[in-house]
Amino acid sequence: MPVTNTGSRSVKVGVFYDGSYYTHVSNYYNYVHAHRRRIHIGGLHDFVKHMVAEREGTRPNLCHIIDAHFFRGRFTAREANEKPNQLYYDRVFDDVLMYNNVQTHYLPLKDMMGRKKEKGIDVLMALETYELCMLKRYDVVVLVASDGDHVPLVRKLHALGCKTMLLGWDFEFTDAESGELQYTRTSTDLWNEVSYPMQMHDLIEEGLKEDDELIREFFVMRESPVRDLDENGVSTTEVDDTRHRSTVMSVMNGYGFIRFPDNNLFFLREDLEDAEFGDLRIGDELEFNVAVNNRGQRVARHIKRVPQLEDAPA
Repeated sequence: MPVTNTGSRSVKVGVFYDGSYYTHVSNYYNYVHAHRRRIHIGGLHDFVKHMVAEREGTRPNLCHIIDAHFFRGRFTAREANEKPNQLYYDRVFDDVLMYNNVQTHYLPLKDMMGRKKEKGIDVLMALETYELCMLKRYDVVVLVASDGDHVPLVRKLHALGCKTMLLGWDFEFTDAESGELQYTRTSTDLWNEVSYPMQMHDLIEEGLKEDDELIREFFVMRESPVRDLDENGVSTTEVDDTRHRSTVMSVMNGYGFIRFPDNNLFFLREDLEDAEFGDLRIGDELEFNVAVNNRGQRVARHIKRVPQLEDAPA
């Protein structure tokens, strides 16, 4: 999506996330969509700067995201501790938001008819967005949201002279477990009210087909299971001869991370030797070599599971 404008006007941008909606959309791309990637916060912000620049007649490097805020209901520590790895994954996502300069706003989830639901998040998001816009005078407020309850906020922002951009998704899929058709729809009233409606599902589909760099970087990149080979089929990965020991930090669908300073080590199931990937558990001790691939990334290679006490013969 090339930008041809040559303007030199600086634009102040604020980005505000309905956290539950963002998570729902990110999970769709990670678990349902063929792309199988989560949305990358940094890539989303870069996309925002390009889209705002295109519509405001300036350059992306002059579109400054001076604030980004994330609003969501949250389990208590006790409730999260009862769910497998919930506390850990909450902390990991907090780290992602922190490193991308996104401020978090949480309210406790309320028990309603036996189910945990958000209460008051939309109101908190509206109040914070309006107050910050009055204080900092954004040129454009970007909403990652879908609920028609945000329409009054949009009207108030327009009254302040602030333009609005909406990143919204409309998609549907068949739930693999229930077989039911699931819908995600953005409020028509919200689409019609904002200054710059961005139909994200269509934009992403088109960008993926065209291998658009901006859309490619919209998602978290995973290391390919195909080894780094040169034109002769020879590995270009440099492997340190030293064997190291550390523990499993996380295990995902076919890949994981090992605790290791400074940024932990990525590994693939194909790098595991003499053990089944499905048997790995968080905290298991591993022995491995540290490698640097042809993209300069540190990864783990030749990984073996250190026998645990319970593995020893009686």
